[in-house]
Amino acid sequence: MPQMLRSALAAGDFIVAPGVFEMFSAKIADRMGFKALYMTGYGISASHLGLADAGLVTYRDMVERARTIAQGTATPLIADADTGFGGLVNVRETVRGYEAAGVQAIQIEDQEMPKKCGHTPNRRVVPLADAVKRIEVAVEARRSSDFLIVARTDARTALGVDEAIRRARAFAKAGADILFVEAPESEAEFARIGNELGGEAKLLANMVPTGRSPMLPAEKLKGFGFHIAIYPGAGMGAACAALESAYAYLRKNGSLEGCPVPSFDMQRLHDLVGFADIWEFERRHVDPQG
Repeated sequence: MPQMLRSALAAGDFIVAPGVFEMFSAKIADRMGFKALYMTGYGISASHLGLADAGLVTYRDMVERARTIAQGTATPLIADADTGFGGLVNVRETVRGYEAAGVQAIQIEDQEMPKKCGHTPNRRVVPLADAVKRIEVAVEARRSSDFLIVARTDARTALGVDEAIRRARAFAKAGADILFVEAPESEAEFARIGNELGGEAKLLANMVPTGRSPMLPAEKLKGFGFHIAIYPGAGMGAACAALESAYAYLRKNGSLEGCPVPSFDMQRLHDLVGFADIWEFERRHVDPQG
């Protein structure tokens, strides 16, 4: 039986969820003992298409990668679903598709289409009534109450923290399980959000180094009344830095001998991707006498 995100939240656990964006990152994070993983839309857009997180990935791009990650890991998966990829009927199908894929929590936001990364400028949100309707449809569409609805508002940047809190409260009334006010700009704003919304639903904070929000430790966020902290860039930032350093060393030296960049050897890579199972299968079925 898979671990359940709802159970962890009900038990009062504070959940730190690293961002994953393809199967190396997902499999490594899955072994680390986290209580949840976060499938980042930014990371999927960049790793799959090489494009900015600006509404350019499709529902099919995202749901198939969510399915691959969910089926290839044992840790509960929270997955970004942007605005639901269209109108209300698209929101319904997105929720059903993510749930069937094995995701345990889906994130839907109130931006206009095409959306943009929450820590970039020029984001616009739809009218509140339209945003609430998205959440109502998402709640109605799910087949199990164990599948959690994360309602995100991007209103803080353009319309201010008062409007962001008003929207989050409306999302809670619409049935959202988790509230996500994107991009608070100070520690005081995080404290206010926790104080005013903590009784409405579980609260999620987005920790993005060099983004619009301050980086706060888990214990401080928990003290403010938050329940989940996602770190979308934890893997992709480190991976890009390591790749750049390793490739630069190879380009300069014509060899990887002496490269200072930490690296998995082939045995660790084989273990990560499951070659032991392949070899055991072959021993039993392909060459039983070998």
